[in-house]
Amino acid sequence: MILERAKITGVLLAGGRGRRMGGNDKGLILFKGRPLSSYALEALDSVAGHILINANRNLEAYARFGYPVISDRTDSFDGPLAGLLSAMRAAETPYVLTVPCDSPLVTGQLLERLCRTFQETGAELCAAHDGERLHPVFLLVERRLADSLERYLASGQRKCEHWLEQHRLALADFSDHPELFANINTPEELVALESAVSMGAAVPIRYSSAGKPKPSP
Repeated sequence: MILERAKITGVLLAGGRGRRMGGNDKGLILFKGRPLSSYALEALDSVAGHILINANRNLEAYARFGYPVISDRTDSFDGPLAGLLSAMRAAETPYVLTVPCDSPLVTGQLLERLCRTFQETGAELCAAHDGERLHPVFLLVERRLADSLERYLASGQRKCEHWLEQHRLALADFSDHPELFANINTPEELVALESAVSMGAAVPIRYSSAGKPKPSP
């Protein structure tokens, strides 16, 4: 059993600067002929009754996906938590579920497992873990925590993990499918992942102990 769709607002996080992508808006870059954002939106649509898009650039382009577009409450590109806060303030459901725009292998089944773990553990928020690395932007959170998040950001802090640890955190285990979290930060990673998926090969991106992507040997 998972949470009712009507109680969840799904949020596409597409508010970054895309520095490592040459300043291009990652959510609008094509992956296998489709905008990267479309994969996350499709997955969110399978579990969430409402969807918002968090973007700080190209708002008209994002609006063409057919969902409301919200921007950060500041213009300083303060990271995914700033997008989460805007979504928590805009949402009318008790739960908010975030997915980044640059992980095209995300699936509805992945998000269902996140929801199930959240409900079974009685946590305040639930993030994905691939057995080696936490993925804090794959997150289901109670909307009532918005005040806590606003205070955290107002103090100048930005690290996702530090805020999550201040609350009852559950980790959804995805050690059986770590490839689902492959994300795209550079043009080279885009080409490598697209090639691997097209050929049915192993996903060529792994994560270092510091949580940064590095090529597989």
